[in-house]
Amino acid sequence: MERIYLDHNATTPIDQGVLNAMLPYLQDNFGNASSIHQEGQVAKMALNQARKEVADYLNAEAAEIVFTSCGTESDNMALIGIYDQFYKKGNHIITTEVEHSAVIRSCEYVEARGAKITYLKVNRDGLLDLEEFEKSFTDKTVLVSVMFANNEIGVIYPIKKMAEIAHKKGALFHTDAVQAVGKMKVDVKDLNVDLLSLSGHKIYAPKGVGALYIKKGIPCLSVVKGGTQEKGRRGGTENLASIVGLGKAMLRLVSEQEKDNHKIKKLRDHFEKAILQTIPYTFLNGAQEPRVANTSNICFKGVEGEGVILSLDLKGISASSGSACSSGAIEPSRVLLAMGRTKEEAGASVRFSFGKSNTEEQVNRVLEILSPTIEKLRTYSPISLKA
Repeated sequence: MERIYLDHNATTPIDQGVLNAMLPYLQDNFGNASSIHQEGQVAKMALNQARKEVADYLNAEAAEIVFTSCGTESDNMALIGIYDQFYKKGNHIITTEVEHSAVIRSCEYVEARGAKITYLKVNRDGLLDLEEFEKSFTDKTVLVSVMFANNEIGVIYPIKKMAEIAHKKGALFHTDAVQAVGKMKVDVKDLNVDLLSLSGHKIYAPKGVGALYIKKGIPCLSVVKGGTQEKGRRGGTENLASIVGLGKAMLRLVSEQEKDNHKIKKLRDHFEKAILQTIPYTFLNGAQEPRVANTSNICFKGVEGEGVILSLDLKGISASSGSACSSGAIEPSRVLLAMGRTKEEAGASVRFSFGKSNTEEQVNRVLEILSPTIEKLRTYSPISLKA
């Protein structure tokens, strides 16, 4: 039975071209980029090339790219590194209630050390109020951190406008772009952000590698202490093979991203239309636009989302109830609750996230299986669906 994978926001398979580029650095070209001998210089050249490939995609300078182990570490470095650098100037940080846990936990960490955090609310569509955002600044605000695209509902936030407001107020601006890179244009000069996080395994590169863009001239203290790698901004020997893979994945996006997302959006829209027309008591979580092309979060009233996911898994279909980092949690999605969903509605919601290898045949197969699955699960539910 062919498995159908619809959980690309959790992770993606490594692209074959990316894997091919990595293999020499897992085998013959094993040198340490900090070594001055020939093997080290080969590694250094590969590291520099990958840094340029990441920078070119973002329209940044190579010196502005710091390689990390993942998007979570990038978020940690942005929040904690900037707070540690600027807390004497001001200790106020603005973020949102719907951030990834990497940002939320970092805010909680610096809050325990004296930071004051404002968590912006969202409306029922998951959208932010820019007037409330502007009112939330104080003379102590040093940093704003707002995700570019939400990992659970796919909603895109007005990062360019928010960065402009933050700069007028004298604050730095960070965006977690982990779910935006690969799904939309991400140009740091146009956006005018100060810091931006991304992750390899969301864009068909390996797990264990990410990057943080830090605009030239922005001081940010190191969170990972050690040697002088990454110009002293992140200690530790670089994960060269994975960094090479990240660079090649970014290079692939330059030529393939638009085509991939055009195809994916057609599949996603067909999928949603069929579900909302054929399965009663369902609704979409989050604004339809602006939204990344691949993400669909749907509430199936009268069922447990976990039951839907397990039932689909037994039939060879992979979906999710939200953030993979929170998949072990019993509580319903924090993002959906922040949008005003009831615990029952949040618990009945399933996220489907499409990727470049998905086909129309696969989507139609999922639709064939999903309708009777929901109907069967509802027969066991104590929740009444009567109007």
